[in-house]
Amino acid sequence: MKGFSSMRRLAGILFSAVLLWSSAAAESNTVYDFLRNDVSARAAALAGSFFSVADDPNTVFYNPASLPTILGPQGSAGYFKHILDINSGHLSYAQEFEGVGSFGAGIVFTDYGSFTETDATGFPLGEFGATDVALSIAYGTEIEEHLSVGGAVKFIYSSLAGYSSTGAALDAGILWRFPDARAAVGASLRNLGAQLGTYAGTNESLPLDLSIGGSITPKGLPLLLNVAFHRLTDDVDSFGDRFAGFTVGGEFTLSKVLQLRLGYDNARRRDLKLGSSSGLAGFSAGLGISVDRYALDYALSSLGEVGSLHRISIGARF
Repeated sequence: MKGFSSMRRLAGILFSAVLLWSSAAAESNTVYDFLRNDVSARAAALAGSFFSVADDPNTVFYNPASLPTILGPQGSAGYFKHILDINSGHLSYAQEFEGVGSFGAGIVFTDYGSFTETDATGFPLGEFGATDVALSIAYGTEIEEHLSVGGAVKFIYSSLAGYSSTGAALDAGILWRFPDARAAVGASLRNLGAQLGTYAGTNESLPLDLSIGGSITPKGLPLLLNVAFHRLTDDVDSFGDRFAGFTVGGEFTLSKVLQLRLGYDNARRRDLKLGSSSGLAGFSAGLGISVDRYALDYALSSLGEVGSLHRISIGARF
């Protein structure tokens, strides 16, 4: 136990050092903003409050420290219909190897559709496209009972009209679980890295994101309640604004087969306010259907007057 306690202290020191460094390094101008998108339908329905969720292969994109909670090999595939002609998707897989730890891998991609290229007079010259891809390889391990840490290496590729850019980043996370209280607390630092190749010779900062979240299942209620604070390293005008980027999500288990999910993203609602009205911007909802070893999830996220986002995911236990 003494060795485990030393490892826990060391993990805490290293994680704190990374967070302090990242706070100083964070800037407002970023590239690869597609990395901020929610990945799976379940996570999107919960408004991105996914940093302390257990037993889901898509935690590889949110908090690699959750990988040790995976109950058996699992995979997920999903499709994301954005506004206009923008489409995205993901693939993920996670598995524990006894005595070694838990590994996960995931890929997200975004296709922005086709655009017409013209000359200075507006004469069409042809068409071009734009694509973003990111591959994550993650590892998580339990360093003490109910306390786990994890990390991921991320490789990023982006192309636009024959030009391209590449980048590399690290993710790091920690997760505490409290079984007696049916609760968990997690923290995750994502996209700590840099461009390896730029579009026009000017390096831009990656979308660094420090998020802290918690989950609880109230006794006697079929509800998983999640709360998270995002982008805690961003520059803000006041101390209160630092915590304005919060999300709340609730997953109601209606039966062994059906789950209902609701979410709220405060930052999205503020950003999408038009005049004095935000409509339903920032709100999300979804359904989950689980049959045997398979799961089908759907999510609808509102952008208010701008439109809505649709996601669908399929998961399997192997």
